[in-house]
Amino acid sequence: MPNKNQHVVPHGKEWAVKGAGNTKATSIHETQKSAIDAGRKISRSQESELFIHRKNGQIRDRDSYGNDPFPPKG
Repeated sequence: MPNKNQHVVPHGKEWAVKGAGNTKATSIHETQKSAIDAGRKISRSQESELFIHRKNGQIRDRDSYGNDPFPPKG
C-alpha cells in the first residue's frame, strides 16, 4: 500500500487531518496545532508528507518524512 500524504485542513471552526484523496477526516481537533501534531505522527509512521493548509485552503507549509535524497538532486 503506498504511503498517503496527510493534510491539515480547516473543518468548520475546527481542524482536521485527512489522508490524500480521503473524503472523511482521520481525526478532528480544536486547534490547528493539535491537528499538526497528530498529522506529523501519522506522516512519520507512514514516511509520507504533511501539508499544512491555511483557513482559506492554501498550503502554508509542508514537511516530508519520507525517503528524501540529501542533498537534493539537480
